[in-house]
Amino acid sequence: MEEIEFYLAAAEEMMKKAVEAAKSGLAKIRAGKAMPSMLDGVMVDYYGSPTPINQTASVTSPDARTLFVKPWEKTLIAEIEKAIRNSDLGLNPQNDGEQIIISIPQLTEERRVNLTKQAKAVTEHGKISVRNARKEANDELKALQKDGAPEDAIKGAEDDVQKLTNSYVKSMDDLLSHKESEIMTV
Repeated sequence: MEEIEFYLAAAEEMMKKAVEAAKSGLAKIRAGKAMPSMLDGVMVDYYGSPTPINQTASVTSPDARTLFVKPWEKTLIAEIEKAIRNSDLGLNPQNDGEQIIISIPQLTEERRVNLTKQAKAVTEHGKISVRNARKEANDELKALQKDGAPEDAIKGAEDDVQKLTNSYVKSMDDLLSHKESEIMTV
Protein backbone atom coordinates (compact mmCIF):
# COMPACT_ATOMS: atom_id res chain seq x y z
CA MET A 1 0.00 0.00 0.00
CA GLU A 2 1.21 3.45 -0.90
CA GLU A 3 0.21 4.93 2.46
CA ILE A 4 2.30 2.41 4.38
CA GLU A 5 5.34 3.18 2.19
CA PHE A 6 4.73 6.88 2.72
CA TYR A 7 4.75 6.54 6.53
CA LEU A 8 7.86 4.35 6.43
CA ALA A 9 9.67 6.92 4.28
CA ALA A 10 8.53 9.76 6.54
CA ALA A 11 9.76 7.92 9.64
CA GLU A 12 13.11 7.21 8.02
CA GLU A 13 13.48 10.87 6.99
CA MET A 14 12.78 12.01 10.57
CA MET A 15 15.33 9.50 11.88
CA LYS A 16 17.95 10.72 9.38
CA LYS A 17 17.37 14.28 10.53
CA ALA A 18 17.80 13.20 14.16
CA VAL A 19 21.16 11.60 13.33
CA GLU A 20 22.27 14.70 11.41
CA ALA A 21 21.27 16.92 14.34
CA ALA A 22 23.26 14.70 16.70
CA LYS A 23 26.29 14.84 14.37
CA SER A 24 26.03 18.61 14.29
CA GLY A 25 25.70 18.79 18.07
CA LEU A 26 28.68 16.50 18.60
CA ALA A 27 30.81 18.53 16.17
CA LYS A 28 30.36 21.57 18.42
CA ILE A 29 31.81 19.71 21.41
CA ARG A 30 35.50 20.39 21.30
CA ALA A 31 37.76 17.45 21.92
CA GLY A 32 40.96 19.33 22.68
CA LYS A 33 41.84 19.70 19.01
CA ALA A 34 41.49 22.97 17.14
CA MET A 35 38.80 22.59 14.50
CA PRO A 36 37.31 25.46 12.48
CA SER A 37 33.83 23.99 13.09
CA MET A 38 34.23 24.88 16.79
CA LEU A 39 33.34 28.47 15.92
CA ASP A 40 30.28 27.63 13.78
CA GLY A 41 27.84 28.72 16.48
CA VAL A 42 29.56 32.07 17.10
CA MET A 43 27.57 35.04 15.83
CA VAL A 44 29.30 38.32 14.98
CA ASP A 45 27.57 41.70 15.05
CA TYR A 46 28.00 42.54 11.36
CA TYR A 47 26.72 46.09 10.81
CA GLY A 48 23.93 45.57 13.31
CA SER A 49 22.82 42.07 12.38
CA PRO A 50 24.04 38.82 13.95
CA THR A 51 25.98 36.87 11.32
CA PRO A 52 27.76 33.49 11.57
CA ILE A 53 31.51 33.92 11.92
CA ASN A 54 32.20 31.86 8.81
CA GLN A 55 30.34 34.51 6.76
CA THR A 56 32.58 37.32 8.02
CA ALA A 57 36.00 35.63 8.14
CA SER A 58 37.97 32.56 7.13
CA VAL A 59 38.70 30.16 9.96
CA THR A 60 41.68 27.86 9.58
CA SER A 61 43.57 25.46 11.81
CA PRO A 62 47.31 25.32 11.03
CA ASP A 63 47.92 22.79 13.82
CA ALA A 64 46.08 20.84 16.54
CA ARG A 65 46.28 23.67 19.10
CA THR A 66 45.68 26.88 17.10
CA LEU A 67 42.90 28.55 15.14
CA PHE A 68 43.41 31.55 12.86
CA VAL A 69 40.43 33.78 12.14
CA LYS A 70 41.14 36.19 9.29
CA PRO A 71 38.31 38.72 8.80
CA TRP A 72 37.42 39.74 5.28
CA GLU A 73 37.17 43.33 6.55
CA LYS A 74 39.80 44.58 9.00
CA THR A 75 37.18 46.72 10.74
CA LEU A 76 35.52 43.52 11.99
CA ILE A 77 38.52 42.26 14.01
CA ALA A 78 37.27 43.80 17.27
CA GLU A 79 33.70 42.55 16.75
CA ILE A 80 34.85 39.01 15.95
CA GLU A 81 37.21 38.97 18.93
CA LYS A 82 34.38 40.16 21.19
CA ALA A 83 31.98 37.53 19.81
CA ILE A 84 34.49 34.71 20.43
CA ARG A 85 35.26 35.96 23.93
CA ASN A 86 31.54 36.24 24.78
CA SER A 87 30.70 32.78 23.41
CA ASP A 88 30.39 29.87 25.83
CA LEU A 89 33.46 28.17 24.32
CA GLY A 90 35.86 29.44 27.00
CA LEU A 91 38.40 30.64 24.42
CA ASN A 92 40.72 33.62 24.77
CA PRO A 93 41.35 35.19 21.34
CA GLN A 94 44.46 37.31 20.64
CA ASN A 95 44.48 40.02 17.99
CA ASP A 96 47.65 40.79 15.98
CA GLY A 97 46.10 43.55 13.86
CA GLU A 98 45.66 41.31 10.80
CA GLN A 99 43.92 38.25 12.23
CA ILE A 100 42.75 36.65 15.46
CA ILE A 101 44.80 33.84 16.92
CA ILE A 102 43.13 31.39 19.30
CA SER A 103 45.23 28.93 21.28
CA ILE A 104 43.27 25.87 22.32
CA PRO A 105 44.25 24.79 25.84
CA GLN A 106 44.91 21.15 26.74
CA LEU A 107 41.83 19.56 28.32
CA THR A 108 41.92 18.50 31.95
CA GLU A 109 40.63 15.08 32.99
CA GLU A 110 37.63 16.69 34.70
CA ARG A 111 36.81 18.69 31.56
CA ARG A 112 37.08 15.52 29.43
CA VAL A 113 34.58 13.75 31.70
CA ASN A 114 32.19 16.73 31.45
CA LEU A 115 32.51 16.80 27.66
CA THR A 116 31.77 13.07 27.54
CA LYS A 117 28.60 13.66 29.58
CA GLN A 118 27.66 16.46 27.19
CA ALA A 119 28.19 14.12 24.21
CA LYS A 120 26.01 11.47 25.86
CA ALA A 121 23.25 14.04 26.38
CA VAL A 122 23.39 15.08 22.70
CA THR A 123 23.14 11.48 21.47
CA GLU A 124 20.42 10.62 24.00
CA HIS A 125 18.39 13.57 22.69
CA GLY A 126 18.91 12.16 19.18
CA LYS A 127 17.77 8.70 20.28
CA ILE A 128 14.63 10.23 21.79
CA SER A 129 13.93 11.91 18.44
CA VAL A 130 14.36 8.57 16.66
CA ARG A 131 11.98 6.88 19.10
CA ASN A 132 9.46 9.71 18.62
CA ALA A 133 9.61 9.11 14.87
CA ARG A 134 8.95 5.41 15.50
CA LYS A 135 5.97 6.24 17.72
CA GLU A 136 4.48 8.62 15.15
CA ALA A 137 4.89 6.06 12.37
CA ASN A 138 3.33 3.29 14.47
CA ASP A 139 0.41 5.57 15.42
CA GLU A 140 -0.21 6.34 11.74
CA LEU A 141 -0.01 2.63 10.87
CA LYS A 142 -2.54 1.77 13.60
CA ALA A 143 -4.85 4.46 12.22
CA LEU A 144 -4.53 2.84 8.78
CA GLN A 145 -5.42 -0.52 10.28
CA LYS A 146 -8.55 0.97 11.85
CA ASP A 147 -9.42 2.35 8.40
CA GLY A 148 -9.34 -1.18 7.01
CA ALA A 149 -5.74 -1.82 5.97
CA PRO A 150 -4.72 -5.52 6.16
CA GLU A 151 -3.39 -6.48 9.60
CA ASP A 152 -0.47 -8.50 8.23
CA ALA A 153 0.68 -5.52 6.10
CA ILE A 154 0.54 -3.26 9.17
CA LYS A 155 2.47 -5.78 11.30
CA GLY A 156 5.13 -6.06 8.59
CA ALA A 157 5.38 -2.28 8.38
CA GLU A 158 5.71 -2.01 12.18
CA ASP A 159 8.55 -4.55 12.02
CA ASP A 160 10.21 -2.43 9.33
CA VAL A 161 9.84 0.68 11.50
CA GLN A 162 11.45 -1.18 14.42
CA LYS A 163 14.35 -2.29 12.18
CA LEU A 164 14.85 1.33 11.10
CA THR A 165 14.74 2.46 14.71
CA ASN A 166 17.34 -0.14 15.76
CA SER A 167 19.57 0.89 12.86
CA TYR A 168 19.45 4.61 13.68
CA VAL A 169 19.88 4.05 17.43
CA LYS A 170 22.98 2.00 16.59
CA SER A 171 24.21 4.91 14.45
CA MET A 172 23.80 7.18 17.47
CA ASP A 173 25.75 4.73 19.64
CA ASP A 174 28.53 4.61 17.04
CA LEU A 175 28.68 8.41 16.90
CA LEU A 176 28.91 8.55 20.68
CA SER A 177 31.65 5.94 20.98
CA HIS A 178 33.69 7.74 18.28
CA LYS A 179 33.26 11.10 20.04
CA GLU A 180 34.09 9.61 23.46
CA SER A 181 37.34 8.13 22.14
CA GLU A 182 38.15 11.48 20.48
CA ILE A 183 37.54 13.35 23.75
CA MET A 184 39.42 10.93 25.98
CA THR A 185 42.48 10.67 23.70
CA VAL A 186 45.18 12.90 25.16
